[in-house]
Amino acid sequence: MQIFTHWRSLPDAARGASVAMGNFDGVHLGHQSVIDAARAHAPLGIITFEPHPREFFAPGAPAFRLMNAEARAHRMAKLGVERLYELPFGADLAAMTPEEFARIVLSEGLGVSHVTVGQDFCFGKGRAGGVADLQAFGARFGFGVTIAPLLHVEGVEISSTAIRNALSEGRPRDAAAMLGHWHRIEGAVIHGEKRGRDLGFPTANMGVQGLHLPRLGVYAVKVDVMGGPHAGSYSGAASLGVRPMFGDNLPNLETYLFDFDGDLYGQHLSVAFVEYLRPEIAFDGLPALMARIAQDCARARDVLSAL
Repeated sequence: MQIFTHWRSLPDAARGASVAMGNFDGVHLGHQSVIDAARAHAPLGIITFEPHPREFFAPGAPAFRLMNAEARAHRMAKLGVERLYELPFGADLAAMTPEEFARIVLSEGLGVSHVTVGQDFCFGKGRAGGVADLQAFGARFGFGVTIAPLLHVEGVEISSTAIRNALSEGRPRDAAAMLGHWHRIEGAVIHGEKRGRDLGFPTANMGVQGLHLPRLGVYAVKVDVMGGPHAGSYSGAASLGVRPMFGDNLPNLETYLFDFDGDLYGQHLSVAFVEYLRPEIAFDGLPALMARIAQDCARARDVLSAL
């Protein structure tokens, strides 16, 4: 998959795609239906924005993203997307009227052949443009437009908001039913306090800043090591939280890979949340903590073996 981070002066080979357009936070089943509709007109591309426009307009708001850009790109590649146009969202894009966006970015910049969006898609300054406007601009500027209907699961509209709610309540399987895949956190393994190693359960530590966090606690997880000498898929148990027993308060993700021996520092991991096991607990001493970690790992093995 080719990734482009601008729309200006693209080579001819990068133009003319049939694109699905949106923020695609989570790349859930609703997003996938939009992408599948765009797939009917090759080559398949995606137009999305980085940072998310909501981060630009409300930089001080609580973190809400389900995916960072890296995780979103990995998911797009798995769906067979050929070109990802990850457009930089800033003051210039925010100031464009719907007509300017359609002409300058879609037609002149990317030279799209077809655009597919969900029926609730809005664009342009003040979100003034809707799907009817996009269809009118497509007719004027020479690209086709398809409007994909919203999807529902058991009467509930599939949305990033509904997925966030499920994750916040410790229901990763319900979130997965709407996503069409396990919810994942991806990123580089960083150096931590190495307490897990001292306890006999060495963990891979990852930052989670900028993301909407699932319910804090312990999870059964599936882990992909994305590269390096230990690349592959593993099972494990992970703690997402602030480590109340040690007085820390910055959330991070600590993942223990079963039956693994190796150095993962600097490698990129994709951690899939399968089942919520328990909330965080401040234990009365290290022996109690070690005993509970062993119980958590045994339970996680049981959960994952049943998949």
